[in-house]
Order: sequence, then structure tokens, then C-alpha cells
Amino acid sequence: MSVVIIGGNECMARQYKELCGKYQCKAKVYPKMANGLRDIGTPDLLVLFTDTVSHNMVRSALDQTKGKRVRTVRSHTSSMNALRGILKKHMAESREGVYV
Repeated sequence: MSVVIIGGNECMARQYKELCGKYQCKAKVYPKMANGLRDIGTPDLLVLFTDTVSHNMVRSALDQTKGKRVRTVRSHTSSMNALRGILKKHMAESREGVYV
């Protein structure tokens, strides 16, 4: 399972990756606009932390995943608890076959 996180706190990028690892997910974290977000790929889950991200970054990420089977979740808070809740919900839904 792959996760791309857009936004969030730059100093917490390593912690976001570690938390995703606990859920057997590979994670890419983009706390800032880097190279226009050209290498997002096709993740299983796209997490947008809307409180710490620019509209331009959100548009760029959504444009890259348009037309692809990517589950997108927006969260206003970029806390570890918010990410943990998102991962728990997504993992439960993927086990049930809701978004497969």
C-alpha cells in the first residue's frame, strides 16, 4: 500500500513515514512545493493536510491523480492523531474491499 502526504509539518515528515510503516504502507511526504510535485505517481491513498498547504500545491497533486484510482482524503489538521485515524479507516475499508 502506498501513501502520498501533501502538506503537514516539515519537521514531522520522518514521523509521518514511521507511522505509515507501522500500517505496512510506503509513504512519500511533500511538506513543501518541490519540483512542482512531478513524481507523485499513483498512490493508493493521497492525504492532503489542507491547513499547511497552498492551493497551488493541492491543484498540482489533484491534477496528477485525475482519472486514476486514487483515494483522496483531506484533513484540516496535520497531527499524528489525524493521520493515524485516516490510516486506520483506509486500512479497514481496503480489507473489506470497499476501495479495491
